[in-house]
Formats: sequence, C-alpha cells, structure tokens
Amino acid sequence: MSALRSLLPALAVALWLGPTPSPAAAPTLALGPPTAPKAAAPANHRSALAKATAPRIDPTYWFVGMKNPKLQLLVHAPGIAGSTATLGAYPGVTLDGFEKLESANYLIVNLTISPEAKPGQLKLTFKGAKSLTTTYELRPRNQDPARTQGLTQADFIYMLMPDRFANGDPKNDVVKGTREPSIDRGAMFARHGGDLKGIEQHFDYLKALGATAIWPTPIVENDMPKASYHGYAVTDCYQIDPRYGTNAEYVQFVQHAHAQGFKVVQDIVLNHWGSYNYLFLDKPAANWFHEWPSFTRSNYNAYALNDPHGSQYDKKRYNDGWFDTTMPDVNQSNPYVATYLTQNFLWWVESTGLDGYRIDTYPYSEPHFLMSWGKAIMDEYPKLTLYGEAWEGSTAEQAFYAQNIMQPVDGFKSNLPGVLDFITTFAIADALKDGNLEHLYQSLQSDWLYVDATRNVTFLDNHDMSRFYSVIGEDFSKYKMGLAWLLTLRGIPQLYYGTEVLMKNFSNPDGKVREDFPGGWAGDSKNYFVNRPGQAGEAFDYVSKLALYRKSHPVLSSGKLMQFIPQDGVYTYFRYTDAGCVMVMANVGKEAKTVDGARFAERTSGYSSGMNVVTGEAVGDLKSFKIPAQTAWVVELRK
Repeated sequence: MSALRSLLPALAVALWLGPTPSPAAAPTLALGPPTAPKAAAPANHRSALAKATAPRIDPTYWFVGMKNPKLQLLVHAPGIAGSTATLGAYPGVTLDGFEKLESANYLIVNLTISPEAKPGQLKLTFKGAKSLTTTYELRPRNQDPARTQGLTQADFIYMLMPDRFANGDPKNDVVKGTREPSIDRGAMFARHGGDLKGIEQHFDYLKALGATAIWPTPIVENDMPKASYHGYAVTDCYQIDPRYGTNAEYVQFVQHAHAQGFKVVQDIVLNHWGSYNYLFLDKPAANWFHEWPSFTRSNYNAYALNDPHGSQYDKKRYNDGWFDTTMPDVNQSNPYVATYLTQNFLWWVESTGLDGYRIDTYPYSEPHFLMSWGKAIMDEYPKLTLYGEAWEGSTAEQAFYAQNIMQPVDGFKSNLPGVLDFITTFAIADALKDGNLEHLYQSLQSDWLYVDATRNVTFLDNHDMSRFYSVIGEDFSKYKMGLAWLLTLRGIPQLYYGTEVLMKNFSNPDGKVREDFPGGWAGDSKNYFVNRPGQAGEAFDYVSKLALYRKSHPVLSSGKLMQFIPQDGVYTYFRYTDAGCVMVMANVGKEAKTVDGARFAERTSGYSSGMNVVTGEAVGDLKSFKIPAQTAWVVELRK
C-alpha cells in the first residue's frame, strides 16, 4: 500500500471541514484557576480580541521545578508589540528579554525559572501605546508517583472516538458560540454528542472487557465549521473542546481513570492545526506556517525523506505541503513554533498526569524538530509512553520512525520509542483473507530493525480503516483467530471501539466506521453495554477471556517470543519466561491439520500437557496436534 493510498480516508474527512477562513481577530481566554485548568466560556472568535481587557498568554500557566528552566511566553493582545515588558520582583525568576514578531498583536517574553523559585503569581507589566499589567501563575509540580505511569505490554488499549462512544452530559451537546452549534446523529459528519462523561460512565464495561488503557481521539478544541467531531484540526492547543467537557473535567477524567486502574493516552497532532486556530486567524508571523505561492498539498509519500536518490523538492513537498485546505502546515523549523509546541505538550502532561501520547501523522513533521521534541518530552517524563502513526508500506520504512538500528539520514535518527504497527496489521489481514502467513511471519522477523519492537502498538483496525470484521468477510472463525493473534503477540495491543461486539463497515467514506456505539445514547434501540445478543456477546466474551488472561499472566505481558516458520497453513509461536510458556497455534486453512510437535521441542521440552486458555479443555499430547480448520489455539503449557 502506498503512503498516498493509505491516507485517503483521512483526506476524505478533511475535505468536509469547510473553506479556509480569512485572517481575523483571535479569541482571548482567561488564565486558569490555581487548582486546575478550566475552559473559558465560548467566545465570539471574531470579536473577543478587540473586547479583551487582559492579554492571552500561552502557556496559560507554568510550573516550578521543571528540568528545563527556560520558559517562552507568547503574549497576545491588540498592539502589544509596541510595548516593553517588565517583570516584578520575584525570587528565583528572571526576565531574559522580550522579542517582537511580525504581528503587532504578539510579544515573546522569555523567562528563566530557577530551581529555587516557589509557586505564586508573577507580575508582568507592558508599557507602550497601550499599557497594562497582568499576573502569571507558577504552580507546583505534582509529586504523585501514580501519575504518568506509561504503558507496557501488560496493557490493552481501548481506542474510541469521544463524539461517537457515549453521551454522558447532554447539556454540552450544543455550545453557544461554536461554529458548529448543533448535533445530528443522523448525519455522518456532524457532531453526535458523545463526551468525556460518557466514557467515564462506562468504565465498568471497559474493565469487564479487560482494557487497561483508554485512547480517545483528540479531545482539544476543534472549533471548525464542519466535521469537527474527529479532533484532528486543532483550534486551541490549551483548551478541551467544550462539547467534550472542560479542562477541569478532563483532569478529573484522568484522575478517575487512574483510580479505576486505567491509563490514559492523549492523541495529539504536531504537524498541522485547524484553519480556525487563533494563531492562524491572526498569525504571529507569516513563517509560523508553511506558505506556498498557491495552495500545495503534501505528496503524502514519506519515502522521499530517506531516499538516497531523492530530490529536495519531494522532501519539501512531503514535510511542508499542507495536509488539506483546512489544515495549515505548522512550521516547526521556526524556533518560536518549536518551543510553543514542546511547551504545550509538557503542559498537558503536568496538568493532567496522562500516561502516554499517540502522535498523529508523525513522519510529516520536520525531522529535526521531532528529535528535539521527543528529547524534551522524555527528559521531563521518562516514564511517559510515546508512539507515532507511521502509516507506511514496508517494515523498514515504518521502523525508520521508531528507535532503530539504522544509520542517521540527513542528521535524523528517531528517538520515538514505538510506532503503530501497521505492517503487522496488514499481515494479519492478509493471513485471514488469503491464507498468506508469510507476511505475518516476516513482519515479526523484521523486529531486528527496532531497538525494542515490544514498544510498538499492534491493532486490527482504527478510525481511518475499514472495520476488521468487514475486512475478513464477517467470518467469525477468522475474527477469533485475529483477536487471538492481537492479544498474544509481542507489543501493546489496541482495540478499536466496537470491534469487541462485531461492529462492521468499510471506510468509504470513513464516517461509516465511526458510527455510534449502540447504547451510548438514551433511547438507543440496542444497548451493547448491557445486553449483547448472539455472536456480539460471544465476541465480547472471547476478547474478555483473552484480555483478562493476558493481564494476569506475565508470560504474555512480558515474555519473549519465539516463532516457527509457517507450514501447510499453520502458524505456531510461543511466548515464554523462565516460569511459564504459552503456545499459540493457528490453522488458516479450510481443513483440519495434523501437526508434528517434534520441531517445537526447544520450547515444549519439560512440559507434558497443556490447557486451552479460552475453553479450559486439556491438551494431553504435545507430540502431535490435530487442529481444526480456521482455528487458533492459545494453550498454557503444563509440566
């Protein structure tokens, strides 16, 4: 699959976002309260700046005790560039200077916050054509050791779209002042009303399924005129979308998730913003975004970046071209922009205690920025999990964007711990559709390219892809094989919402794979949270059985992997530790197969029998196996 073809679903969504707006005045939001960040009331985005009585400052507050003492404040107010900035006396904090940008409405203020600085309120004074004084808050860092835990192979990620999962708070369905002030569950690209409360109200469901981590698609503000539900066109980097909740409610969501044993992954976008982002409507400078003589899309082809014979034009077109007409490409080579982005994602971790970042369209960002951004994040939060979307057509190309054994290319050497493992996803689909097990074997054989392939996230489908159950022809036997592989292979498994109850459809357009979860809204005719009839219930139970087993058995969550070359349509591998061993054997053929167990002796030696993890049935003979057609066994070996 080419990079261009793989991104067509995302482009289809982007095309529904509406026209690129003309520059206009941007909103101003108040500073957050001392205890938790809070979303300001929605404002008229075209008049808020003119009516503002205090400047907007990003980050909205900061923290004492960060490892990097430097802080860049972006101050936004009418005519602020004509002012000089001074800092009131504050022990441990110094003003390093201020810098004008092209726009008269911005000023950069640089501070150093020494380790000795205490939490409190800084006093900033701006004198000029329009003089004003404001305060800026420094907060203490949170010392709770349960925050920012990171993810491991012991975790099972449940990915969902907040707008389409469950509506827990109907009062935030329609928010006055937003550009899409309505909901319509019958319209594929409209808002449907799901929110953070809806997710939280179904923690018990996720726990019964065996999930240990929750990954919602982006929850930051997307105040776009159309199709803003998906979250990938950010309009304010420091606010939760009011249709999902407030900043304070998001902090509570993370806290409550942790209390219930869940980790939280935040989906983020580095490469582009929405065209109604206040920093695009009123640009600090023209070079905050990549501009072309006429609108120019990315070529969507990451191969240009490490092609030893490639052209500079193709590289520039890939990195600097716009993802779509309403998604302006952020210029991360601009040091002010790079710092703005880095501080924003440090701010979210410290403000909430989230456990990981999934990075959208990772390879599209400027390569050297990715290196500096990754280092800055991991320096502050070494336990935080980072994994990127690198939707590529070969294992080598995918591995290029994770920590790997390859030589640097043009100075780029990825420091991203892991990536979404698209190659294994494609290989699983090939094995189940065509019986081709070689691709699956080879996708794992290529793990030698990675520093640690166990940090990759494995999956069967997602919000940009046709649903797994449809891809395999709605064949329940194949479904169970795919889930068995997902939950027993190396890596961190991720399940897309609804896969566990056989939700189906093809991504043409992608709204069809982003349907509401049955039962997430009052009055739904079906409620799969409570009652899952027929095979939907059987599917849920199958996933739950394997997920809970994985959660409680280190052999699957941390054991090594040994695979054997597929033979006669049967693929066998083992997960093992010094304390135990699990055998996974799958027959993708249409007939039962007898498998000689002699070649597995290096793993079965010392074991005399086994138990089928799903059915509880005994496996009494490890010397020969008769495995039915289109069946996967997960067998715990016994001595």
